[in-house]
Amino acid sequence: MLAVEAALRAYARRFGEDEEYWAVVGILHDLDYERFPDLETGHPREALAELERRDADPVIVRAIASHADFLGVSRDSLLEKSLYAVDELSGFVMACAYVRPQGIHGLTPKSVKKKMKTPAFAAAVNREELRAGAEALAVDFDEHVTLVIAALEERADELELHGQEVAAP
Repeated sequence: MLAVEAALRAYARRFGEDEEYWAVVGILHDLDYERFPDLETGHPREALAELERRDADPVIVRAIASHADFLGVSRDSLLEKSLYAVDELSGFVMACAYVRPQGIHGLTPKSVKKKMKTPAFAAAVNREELRAGAEALAVDFDEHVTLVIAALEERADELELHGQEVAAP
């Protein structure tokens, strides 16, 4: 959720939107996932119900609902499209960083795309969704990946993305 928050902040800045507001969506979008991971009955339905009980802003509730294709909520706003675009990509970029000695530092779109071609790497991530998110935002895929990498690199300490570089002898 912190990675998605960071990426949404970056897109809010890019689009001249309210960074704090978009950050809230990033933090809340998967608030129920660990406790209710079943996509048939749980996530994100539990989160949506809780947010509605607490009278959360309907724009936030709808954005969170729209990130789950299976709920059938269209993505109409820039916020909704951005959440969808960064959700899976943030996790994939983190996975790429975790397997590099230098972590996220120096990670490029070329490296990310190379990992996308390896079906066994982060196998649960739908590669078509990664590209569809950028297309929905009308952003070049390399530019999209670059923005997400930069957003996560800004928070490398918090996200533990520094890697394990081996010191020279």
